[in-house]
Amino acid sequence: YVPPQIRKAQETVDDKKREELGRLKKMVNGLINRLSEPNLSSISGQMEELYMANSRKDMNDTLTDILMNACVTAVAMPARLMMEHVLLVSILHHNVGIEVGAHFLEAVVKKFDELCKSDAEGKECENLLALIAHLYNFHVVHCLLIFDILKKLVSTFTEKEIELILFLLKNVGFSLRKDDALALKELITEAQRKASTAEKKFQDQTRVRFMLETMLALRNNDMRKIPGYDPEPVERLRKLQRALVHGSGSGKDTQLRVSLESLLSADQVGRWWIVGSSWSGAPMISDTKSQAQEKLHVGKVSSKIMELARKLRMNTDIRRSIFCVLMASEDFMDAFEKLLK
Repeated sequence: YVPPQIRKAQETVDDKKREELGRLKKMVNGLINRLSEPNLSSISGQMEELYMANSRKDMNDTLTDILMNACVTAVAMPARLMMEHVLLVSILHHNVGIEVGAHFLEAVVKKFDELCKSDAEGKECENLLALIAHLYNFHVVHCLLIFDILKKLVSTFTEKEIELILFLLKNVGFSLRKDDALALKELITEAQRKASTAEKKFQDQTRVRFMLETMLALRNNDMRKIPGYDPEPVERLRKLQRALVHGSGSGKDTQLRVSLESLLSADQVGRWWIVGSSWSGAPMISDTKSQAQEKLHVGKVSSKIMELARKLRMNTDIRRSIFCVLMASEDFMDAFEKLLK
């Protein structure tokens, strides 16, 4: 059996296939260009029909390409346009399958990471961050990813990163506080520590002060202190989302609980967050490391137990390790700890 992914690489895409993809791209592009809040219902319905009529991979690739071209530009995109595009992804994520949101999220995060490293002058980073923020607002991704991004930005802590932190907190700060207040508190403490050590580095201290004030306003749940904060558009679109998602799929059970590190290294370690995604690559845990762990406890036990293990035909390292742990532990808690190791 040759997985579809490898099969695709082996055969050259013939003219008929290229023509089909071109036609599909035109249809999806036409729908995305007409996308707005009033016609979201009909467009999401047509997109679902396209998903049923075409291969998931072709649809995911086409939709992601078109949305990235539409939303990731050198100028700042209108917030409402961003929200409507992400809401469409969210509805398809809940109605068609989680691989729709997962594919789009991975593309956005990888592009964001690439642009953060490249010192791009335009507003591409803000636009990508807005997409990630709204994917969180519409329950496609868990707050774990947002905290990972914030921690990464705080650890770098240059003027560009401070702007991005402010931008992200303004969009999702109060939702983060609701989901994980403790993690937000830790992040604020870390940001305060960074700001105090980097005081001499910045000529313009006002932005740093403003960022810390914004964080404190979030911690104290004081919405008035954040200029331009308006939760109303997101709430209105969430209501629309609940109406358009079939059944009870809009809940948090379909959220992708995936970390930044997992997304960035998906090609090396596989996409465990998508059920049934094919993966062929190096073993997830290197053999040398696992062998070292297997032999860890064996050397510390008496020769008597080792002899007993041999008699009972514990013929692999892992079997011997487990047997020795069970025989040599003081009590059940000790055995549990050692087995976990």
